[in-house]
Amino acid sequence: MNALPPEQLLAEVEDVLRTMPERKTIRHELPENYAWFGRAAALVAQWNSVKSVEFDVCVRQIHSFMAMDASQALGGILTLLQQARHDLRLKAVGPLTVAIDKGSVFDYFDEVRKLIEEAQTDLLFVDPYLDAEFVSRYLPFVRSGVAIRLLGKEKMPTLVPAVQAFAQQNSVNIQVRAATALHDRFVFIDKKSCYQSGASFKDGAKKAPTSLAQVNDAFAPIQTTYETSWSTAQVHI
Repeated sequence: MNALPPEQLLAEVEDVLRTMPERKTIRHELPENYAWFGRAAALVAQWNSVKSVEFDVCVRQIHSFMAMDASQALGGILTLLQQARHDLRLKAVGPLTVAIDKGSVFDYFDEVRKLIEEAQTDLLFVDPYLDAEFVSRYLPFVRSGVAIRLLGKEKMPTLVPAVQAFAQQNSVNIQVRAATALHDRFVFIDKKSCYQSGASFKDGAKKAPTSLAQVNDAFAPIQTTYETSWSTAQVHI
């Protein structure tokens, strides 16, 4: 069996997690459920042959007449898939790109949340449409002590008061600036990595498919561009 590269295998595992059958029907003997379990088992086998044995046991156990056994089996399946996902993320050497289907607003939110939680010292969001909704949706997940910088453009009348209230209540360091020439959407993490969003952070996957793509080769010039934009932008907070 030809092994998939970690980046491709990671994309397949993430798609399996996104397309998991609903919990209330996952135990039903339906063709689409069997297809999902088969695909998941094949991917786990590609990832780790030892863990695939454990996965196969869980798949057999999920159809147990004992509800507790079935519940434990489902937990084991999800744990192994998440373990594969995080292990492959550590092994991936190329840029990570996550594709999100139209309507999968939670999947988009969850991917951005995980990026936010990686930050240890500094977060810079670049998005012309940063607004109050963005503040309430994402900023609660920023670690204590991380400096937050928001570079926006169009929604300052709603963004600024929301940031002021959030910063006052949570005693966090947030700066807001507005740049005139701003079109793309990026998040920079600790000035060491960045991801480009195919949609505004507040609207990701609402009306159209989108993606989050890690920037590798062009990271240095892109970071320089937006740090320069930040330094010359109009200060609001």
